[in-house]
Amino acid sequence: MKKLSRAAGCIELSLTRKLFNLAKQYDDVIDFTLGDPDIQTPLAIKEAGCQAIMQGKTRYSQNAGLLDLRKIISAYYEEKESLSYNPENEILVSVGAMEGLYLVLLALVDAGDEIIIPAPYYVNYKQMTMMCGGTPVIVEDPENPLVCSADKIRAAVTKKTKAIIINTPCNPTGRYLDEKFLQEISEIAIENDLYVITDEVYKCLVYESGQRLKSIASFPQMKERTIYINSLSKEFCMTGWRVGYVMGNADLIGAITKLQENVAACAPLPSQYAAMEALRTDKNYSEEMATIFKSRRDALAEEFSKINGVTSVAPPATFYAMLDISKTGMGSEEFAYELLKSKHVAVVPAKTYGNLCDKYVRIAFTLDEKKIREGVRRIKEFVDNLGI
Repeated sequence: MKKLSRAAGCIELSLTRKLFNLAKQYDDVIDFTLGDPDIQTPLAIKEAGCQAIMQGKTRYSQNAGLLDLRKIISAYYEEKESLSYNPENEILVSVGAMEGLYLVLLALVDAGDEIIIPAPYYVNYKQMTMMCGGTPVIVEDPENPLVCSADKIRAAVTKKTKAIIINTPCNPTGRYLDEKFLQEISEIAIENDLYVITDEVYKCLVYESGQRLKSIASFPQMKERTIYINSLSKEFCMTGWRVGYVMGNADLIGAITKLQENVAACAPLPSQYAAMEALRTDKNYSEEMATIFKSRRDALAEEFSKINGVTSVAPPATFYAMLDISKTGMGSEEFAYELLKSKHVAVVPAKTYGNLCDKYVRIAFTLDEKKIREGVRRIKEFVDNLGI
């Protein structure tokens, strides 16, 4: 039997998925692992997708996606962020943000090229870089395990560096990058002629700022070297619809459009019609969702405040919170496995987001408030039994 490929051999199942899978053995589990909202897609969006199916709109679209959808995406960003992208050649509709990221890396990376990934990081950034033959350069900051400094990123740049991936707001920390940090990253990119891949799928879930966060694409000289990735999964509770998009310069979008033909052909057509309804600028379908998750975040923080021995700061964005377990003396994997075994609560060992995060676990508060409170009550019982 011949060996499998290098790519197949270098990829491992993430700890997120391992804990998710293990949790399935318990009937009464409280599962905080996946960022998969339990909130339904808004009715009008579901109706648009169903109508497309009933009207026979179930075939292929252009590889880059429906032009009408790309026009709507263009108008959406013109209104929301004053960013101008030509729908003809600067936007591609992808099978979720994940496929968009994969196509981008496939277009950029040759063997030996380096991609800088600041930690904590979404696990697929590293895995996809390796799948494409590149070298992921994980940059960690011992002084602050949850926020990597721009100075550390600058020091990691070499002649082999092709791009920097940033994620704001961030999975797993729930924090977002401020304008000072983005300015520093833009300076690094310009000085070293690098692309910046910005993943902004959680931009819809910012609880305190009162306004849409600024993208690095809007900084001087950055639009042409920024590859902007977003998705409808989180903003409109459409994880299973599998529709996202990539915005960037025409050369890059042209390249990933050719790759798209050979990877997935196009995003699902009914999902594209649903996306057209979701992104209508005269609607605000995600506003109610953000209100629900803010209430859940506050409930989570209230319950965590009752636990001695572990700490958590209410995240300013996303639906993730990091729980500091350092006082338990346990690593994140041991804590997660023992918690699941004894209390039937599934959390993610934060070691999967960077080695310096091994004293944290990640909580996805994508469950209703009753389950959130019950889950944290069980975590309290578990920690209390450790006798800290």
